[in-house]
Amino acid sequence: MSGRIERIWIKRMKRGPMDPVSEAELVAGKGLEGNANRAGRRQVTLLEWERWEEIVGGLGARLDPAARRANILLDGVTLAESRGRVLALGETRLRIMGETKPCERMEEALPGLEEALWPDWGGGAFAVVEAGGRIAVGSEARWVEEE
Repeated sequence: MSGRIERIWIKRMKRGPMDPVSEAELVAGKGLEGNANRAGRRQVTLLEWERWEEIVGGLGARLDPAARRANILLDGVTLAESRGRVLALGETRLRIMGETKPCERMEEALPGLEEALWPDWGGGAFAVVEAGGRIAVGSEARWVEEE
């Protein structure tokens, strides 16, 4: 089963705004070109559209997913328990390194959101870029089964 990239954001400085873009460059071993947080194990952050809607709706609210401050919003891809798996975004490859835990900034965005995002990978995932290249809104997102 495959999904797609719904949105892409670049954060040009720490605590800065999340700038929406229609396409971006993923750089192997570094992350999103132009993003403030690069290298290490948290090169790219991912959020699942369906999970976001479920959590925010459960709080009786509507909130733009940019408030989560992730780099990529995915539609039709389940991130829960994906540590170690490889996700293909178009021709690129990301290895999921872990679950992104929410911080106090989520509480600033919507009261109760920080706590609501904690269970079951609600805050999304973080990954390293194994194979770089260009991605765009609408690009296919699918799990790669490794042999």
